[in-house]
Amino acid sequence: MTFSQTLACAPARPDLSAPPIGTLSPPVPHAALAEVIRRYRIGRLLTAEPVAEGLLNRGYRVSTEAGTYFLKCYVDAATANRTAIADHHRAMAELFTLGLPVAPPLGCAERSGTVAVSGGRLFALFPWVDGRHRHGSELSLPQCDALGALLGRLHGALDDVCAPLAQPAGYRTGDPLDSAALAHDLRLRARGHRPHGALDTLVEQRLGERLELLAEHAHRRPAPQAAPPTGWTHGDFHGLNLLYREGRISAVLDWDKLGPQPRAEEAVRAATLLFHDRSTGVLDLVRVRHYSQAYRATGAATAEHLAAAVHRVWWERLNDFWMLQWRYQRADHRADPLYPASAGQLAWWCQEYEQVLDAFAN
Repeated sequence: MTFSQTLACAPARPDLSAPPIGTLSPPVPHAALAEVIRRYRIGRLLTAEPVAEGLLNRGYRVSTEAGTYFLKCYVDAATANRTAIADHHRAMAELFTLGLPVAPPLGCAERSGTVAVSGGRLFALFPWVDGRHRHGSELSLPQCDALGALLGRLHGALDDVCAPLAQPAGYRTGDPLDSAALAHDLRLRARGHRPHGALDTLVEQRLGERLELLAEHAHRRPAPQAAPPTGWTHGDFHGLNLLYREGRISAVLDWDKLGPQPRAEEAVRAATLLFHDRSTGVLDLVRVRHYSQAYRATGAATAEHLAAAVHRVWWERLNDFWMLQWRYQRADHRADPLYPASAGQLAWWCQEYEQVLDAFAN
């Protein structure tokens, strides 16, 4: 399996290339789904029900004469690269053979490979995995341990099944002066947004607070060389990509963003998404500590790596405005519900920085 390794000084900011709301391709017609299913020789398509979508790609729960499956349609231009998808699929299959909870795609009957092409769209068919999503607050402490250990095992196994990586020269981090200029612009947009609602008022307040935080912490910008070691990662490890059955993880889903990054940073980002209060964003540091200790116990990272990752992810969040850029620059409101907790978490993190660091690194 091969991926590009040209990472030197890659940007830390998230990709904002996703299309605005309403510009995704339309749902796939039933006849087209039936044609795709025919290529897998699993019997005639009986039903096809859309499942909850991510921001970009489409998925269908399909039933055939042979059983129930998940059919994925790749409509995101950033992930709909046939070679990259095939590479991801091969990695998933190898992880599955190592006994990890990964459901690899089925092979097409007409030709070798796992990707079907129909009407200019790319598809992949997966076994249907029963289970439900669980927020980190629902997990017992032993389950937090198990989750951290699983992520550590996945990171170690990815090193075994993916191409060797050369460590990059460094990673750029957000410039607080640029971030302050963007915050000023977004605050003006929020103030002039019509209709002006409660979220706009909150945004104005939080951006004023953010400008103060950027000025206060500008001297703490991480150096490019301060990142923990780069390794292969899932790339999008959070609760909506985990299925639980009978208290255990039955599948780690959605490997579209499989790729190299500072590995300990994925562990930190995942914890901030899993173990936060969904209203205030405040982290449950007891659960974070259990998860982090179990992750480190696998050998995937040291305490020093986690400490560096905490600082870099904190800085990334301090300089990150993607939710507001979607709302005010693109008129795309898909991320609006995420903003209050995200902004609250950052403000709390700035106040409790040492406690968060201690939970991850000790």
